[in-house]
Amino acid sequence: MHEGSLTAADPGGIAGWAADLMAALGGPGVALAVALENLFPPLPSEVFLPLAGFTASMGRMTLPEVLAWSTAGSVVGAVVLYLLGALLGPARVRAIVARMPLMDASDMDKTQEWFARHGGKAVFFGRLIPFFRSMISVPAGVERMRLPVFLLCTALGSLIWNTALVLAGYLLGESWTVVEAYVGGLSKVVLGLVALAVIFFVVRRVARHRRERRAEEPDRH
Repeated sequence: MHEGSLTAADPGGIAGWAADLMAALGGPGVALAVALENLFPPLPSEVFLPLAGFTASMGRMTLPEVLAWSTAGSVVGAVVLYLLGALLGPARVRAIVARMPLMDASDMDKTQEWFARHGGKAVFFGRLIPFFRSMISVPAGVERMRLPVFLLCTALGSLIWNTALVLAGYLLGESWTVVEAYVGGLSKVVLGLVALAVIFFVVRRVARHRRERRAEEPDRH
């Protein structure tokens, strides 16, 4: 256990805010920071969770307390996004998709069919992937995934993710900031893969539309 205060590794900016929140509120402060990170993905879990682990290593909270509060915060944030998805509903999302360039209503149908088959696995594994950790809750809400199943998959996936990052901060002590570099790098890789997938989709969809227009041209003459 590391004795002392956060001043030895006092971060500035958002990390400093999170450190002050945890110092002032203890476990509920951890939950609040993690819930906000779920609601606003640009807020970094790779900062909040290792910081919470470092706080536990100094004896301010026990490790089980940090894991329990952080997982509770993850679930609360996920439920808010689930409710947002449920409020939108399939009809509104279908209308939005139909108005988007290069998108068809059939894309929504395929997504619904896929989520009906793999929703539980998508939520569980989605909680282990940067960026998707938060976003996966919205389609779960749109599809009105059974709430007990959603809560269970979210809690289990979040517990695994939170445990990994909290333990890293706990074991690294004042070097907890190292975690941000590694997980931040992973986040960039995921975002890069998402960007490539979007480019691939756009290229294929544009090519398909061109083929459809060429096929319709003989009928016009």
